[in-house]
Amino acid sequence: MTAFTVALVLVVAAAGLLRWRRPAWYWLTFGVTFAALRVLFRYASVMDACGLTVPPSRWRLALARIADRPAPESRVPRILRLRPTRTGLVLRLKLRPGQDAFDVAAASDRLRHSFSMYGVTSREVRSGVVELRMTGYDVLKRVQMPAKTDPRPMRVPVALREDGSVHYRDYRAVPHALTLGATESGKSVYQRNLVAGLAPMDVALVGIDCKQGVELFPLARRFSALADNPDTAAELLDALVDHMQGVYQLIRAEQRISVAVPDADIAADIWDLPEELRPVPVVVLVDEVAELALFANKEEEKRRDRIITALVRLAQLGRAAGIYLEICGQRFGSELGKGITMLRAQLTGRTAHRVNDETSANMAFGDISPDAVLAAIQIPAELRGVAIACDSTGGWHRIRAPHTSLRQAVNVCNKHADRTPALPVLQPFRPAVAAPSAPRVPLSKAAPVTA
Repeated sequence: MTAFTVALVLVVAAAGLLRWRRPAWYWLTFGVTFAALRVLFRYASVMDACGLTVPPSRWRLALARIADRPAPESRVPRILRLRPTRTGLVLRLKLRPGQDAFDVAAASDRLRHSFSMYGVTSREVRSGVVELRMTGYDVLKRVQMPAKTDPRPMRVPVALREDGSVHYRDYRAVPHALTLGATESGKSVYQRNLVAGLAPMDVALVGIDCKQGVELFPLARRFSALADNPDTAAELLDALVDHMQGVYQLIRAEQRISVAVPDADIAADIWDLPEELRPVPVVVLVDEVAELALFANKEEEKRRDRIITALVRLAQLGRAAGIYLEICGQRFGSELGKGITMLRAQLTGRTAHRVNDETSANMAFGDISPDAVLAAIQIPAELRGVAIACDSTGGWHRIRAPHTSLRQAVNVCNKHADRTPALPVLQPFRPAVAAPSAPRVPLSKAAPVTA
């Protein structure tokens, strides 16, 4: 064998090994080049086979008849840009007159097969321009967040979408959210990523964990308030309502409504206030909402109504005061009692991991997108962390959060413990955190047994 043949065999073997063991590395070294060539060479024939062409215009047909030439071929969408990414290709197309973005979306699965890509999703950038995001491998099988993301105030990167883009939890765009998931579905890992992303920011974290605090109390150094039972949760929520009313009084005092002040400078929420006067935003994380809504006697029913009323008030009025809700639970349905559907209507963001029944998926997405319901109930049990994220616009994405252990989340919270704000109204609920203890040293050393 010649040296060239040996080198070629080694390259092919290395490519095959990378594709099997490290698909991301294979894509960056070999896959992106092969995929770009496939798309460019097959483009015209694939568009024609998928029905994404338009017949030639009348004036072109007339010119062909006058010149006695063959009839011109059908026209395909024009390629504006082909850009490689770390997970695939981004193809931006200019549609021809008569074409629609829904036609491209309907042909996404056929384009995936024809271009030999793992997945293809489409979105309309603007009128007449469609962007195809094509992934070269299963990016959700082993989630690797990009080294550089785009975090902003109250905007946290929490997961990776199936098209390779980063999924952000933007509290200013979507103030309140609902996260559902059965046991061992990955809901707790998603919550840890959320807390770890919020920890470096100037925000007050408030937790309600009625499982005796086993999920949130290890992260207590970064929390301004924590409740581990329904009674304490009711008092904590009442304190948050009082805090919200105080923030609104501050906004009213600083609105600067005057004929001499431009409209853009009039304050309507905390983000319109000067930075030195702006109250710290508050994110409320409820680990299991069903524990707050269940009751067994009249006293517990009164407490339950008090809790749900406070949550509904915070969901309806808290956005302008900088109070954001993150409601989590295994089940969220109308059987939890009055006020639950009213609370759900205020939770714009919806995320559903694997659920045990279709009714739970319907409670999350039934009023938004039937396709998202179908996608949620099809999540297999072995893919922990895979979820469907949806919002009130009807658009949905399949996402997966990177695995974050409880120890990793605790380390992040401890690192940024100095950022924990002390709000006077929440001071009675501040978790008591003991100082780190020194490693245990045995008082005596056992001597080895001798014969």
